Amino acid sequence: MTQQKIKIKCLNNNTTKSYHKSVTLREIADDQHIQLKAPILGALVNNHMADLAYEVYHPKQIRFVDVTHPDGMRMYMRSLCFVLYKAVNDLFPGAKLTIEHSVSKGIYCEIKKDDRKEIDIQEVFAIGQRMREIVEMNIPFIKDQRETNEVIDILEAQHLTDKSDILRHRGKMYTSFYWLDTLANHFYGYLVPSTGYLQVFDLNKYYKGMLLQLPRTDNPEEVAELIIQDKMFDIFREHAQWNRVLNITHVGHLNQAHNGKSETIIKVSEALHEKKISQIADKIANHHNKLKIVLISGPSSSGKTTFSKRLAIQLLVSGIAPVNLSLDNYFVDREHTPLDENGDYDFEALEALDIDLFNQNLIDLLDGKKVEIPKFSFQTGQRVYDGEVLQLHENNILIIEGIHALNPQLTHLIDASAKFKIYISALTTINLDDHNRINTTDNRLVRRIVRDYKYRKYPAQETISRWPSVRRGEDKHIFPFQEEADVMINTALLYELAVLKPLVEPILLEVQPNQPEYSEAKRLLKFFSYFKPILRINEIPPTSILREFVGGSSFSY
Repeated sequence: MTQQKIKIKCLNNNTTKSYHKSVTLREIADDQHIQLKAPILGALVNNHMADLAYEVYHPKQIRFVDVTHPDGMRMYMRSLCFVLYKAVNDLFPGAKLTIEHSVSKGIYCEIKKDDRKEIDIQEVFAIGQRMREIVEMNIPFIKDQRETNEVIDILEAQHLTDKSDILRHRGKMYTSFYWLDTLANHFYGYLVPSTGYLQVFDLNKYYKGMLLQLPRTDNPEEVAELIIQDKMFDIFREHAQWNRVLNITHVGHLNQAHNGKSETIIKVSEALHEKKISQIADKIANHHNKLKIVLISGPSSSGKTTFSKRLAIQLLVSGIAPVNLSLDNYFVDREHTPLDENGDYDFEALEALDIDLFNQNLIDLLDGKKVEIPKFSFQTGQRVYDGEVLQLHENNILIIEGIHALNPQLTHLIDASAKFKIYISALTTINLDDHNRINTTDNRLVRRIVRDYKYRKYPAQETISRWPSVRRGEDKHIFPFQEEADVMINTALLYELAVLKPLVEPILLEVQPNQPEYSEAKRLLKFFSYFKPILRINEIPPTSILREFVGGSSFSY
């Protein structure tokens, strides 16, 4: 009897071909000789991520991905972290590895061994060498599935107790995990087929720990350049210390803290924010005789608007009256707007602003002159003047917020001593467990999904589809200048993902399987399955930065 065939459409080459049932993704890729920029790591099957061992039994649409695709990069990163864990275990049995957070174009990790909190450079070199040996051995990552309690026992036997509570919380009868040689580990997503796929990486001594560097997405044969980000690292370290004080370093701790402690976590998190904003206002006030301009920048959904309003209140307490100046008023006329690589208007380019006029207006304002402020008509694409005049007095200070605020070219004619620069972002400092970090980008994306749905009626599908373009703009115009800041503030709240969970889940469930954004929606839904929800939204203060996204703020936007 002839075996029934199934039709598989490969979107990489737009080819439809028949295969026998149970054909694997690896067999399809080999048969069709799919060539990407880098080795194939997995595939989107009907917009759902799968590894190359996935067996196909029904007609499907398939798109193979490599490390240049976000899902491929996540697979690469998880797999490389497992190799790092094995290398540490091979060289230093009993040592504890923690995958902390992203910084300096890499992932910061720490090792605690022999009662020492810091690892030396020779030990980091040895770990890197062992990782390369493991890669050359091309050891397969073997996926296994067993009853959850058995998986927990296996992991706890390796002292991976940080994963126990979070696996129990999910309530799944069976749990998938991976083996690498004789070591087991649980990662919240797929791994690559074997260690031989992980040829491009580096490991360097960084502060008290190590920086694990990944391939560049634009050139996957090269490691991403290490960029020192001392100020960013200090912010992570400061918040990690606060987390340790509260004894909440990963989601398992947060889930346990629901028993009567969620109100305390909310109050302490908000108090820390208020204290930080107050300290920034004090720094400005202490140098108000010189400082005349406060420049605020940060990526999308960082809470810049609420932060600016809260900072204004703290400045008023210090006797300083802030005056806002919008960069949107300084767009060049439409015919002079630069074009992007697709021939569309690039409104995010610095050249889309009239920098000369902006600087001249600033100089005049700082000299105490009256200045007629331009307005920009987005309907006509032309600059207009409506008679609005601005003049600064002794107790005033200019507040300027925008994606280019920290770019030195924006205010190149203004003396540096007159400027105070603030970088703001939501830098998530809690992780799922010791080996599974939470991407800070995910925190901001979830904020934006909730806000767009509530205030703009945008479905999650639309917000997710726009996100790559938003991220490209941030990479180009914001992140290169973040270390220019005089001060950084982290607006991520320890409790916020637990609050956002019940709000974002029904929005994500609206994304349909036939939409390209389905894979990302499913990934986020799985991510939130590890959290217990905090439903006491009434405990969140009306001035909280989180209110900008969930509603109920006492500020007007």
